[in-house]
Amino acid sequence: MLDVNNLYVGYYKDLSILQGVTVKAEKGKITAVLGANGVGKSTLLKAVYGFLKPTGGEVLLEGRNVTNIPPHQRVQLGISYIMQQASIFPWMTVEENIQLGAWSFRKDKERIRKKIDENYESFPLLKDRKKTQTGKLSGGMQRMVEIARILMSEPRLILVDEPTAGLAVIAAREVYHLLKDLKEEHKITILLVDQDIRNALKIADFVYVLDLGKNKFSGPSEEFTDLEKAFWV
Repeated sequence: MLDVNNLYVGYYKDLSILQGVTVKAEKGKITAVLGANGVGKSTLLKAVYGFLKPTGGEVLLEGRNVTNIPPHQRVQLGISYIMQQASIFPWMTVEENIQLGAWSFRKDKERIRKKIDENYESFPLLKDRKKTQTGKLSGGMQRMVEIARILMSEPRLILVDEPTAGLAVIAAREVYHLLKDLKEEHKITILLVDQDIRNALKIADFVYVLDLGKNKFSGPSEEFTDLEKAFWV
């Protein structure tokens, strides 16, 4: 599904945060990218989505080179991005937030209604709160709104950056359950960046560990049961 090959990218011309990183996300699986703060995890997602332009290497989506394609076109190719900070509009209702995910087909009212109804079937809690201002919801529910909005565009690959940062334990558990459901029920490929190692390993199929902008470890999640060995730098 996604191949990131020998990627070099940074925020300044002569300073690469990622130095030859290679990551593969298989179709219909959850691939977790783990590591300490500052090793380049979020930078990787920004490069895959097109926010950052690599100075070396390539990003392939199902064999197609998308390295130089802008973000809005990557959305049309089926890539979506859940950022670390909640990206909801707090003064808008739940349904208004979800409708924003239909921007690319905003004139097709029948399709919009159909997709919203499908979301309510998947997330009945949102249907009960569709007229509620999103800013009044819990952190976990706000993440649910973000996911529902993203599903409007029928993504094939979702990039997820620290999805439970700042959330209470119960809300975080709900978010990981939602991500697992996206894989199992919606058959969506997920590239997950996380610092919550234990919970990420519970839902991941394959794991990469980055250290100082380079690949350090990789393998199936079941090989990472010895956390101290796997993540010791």
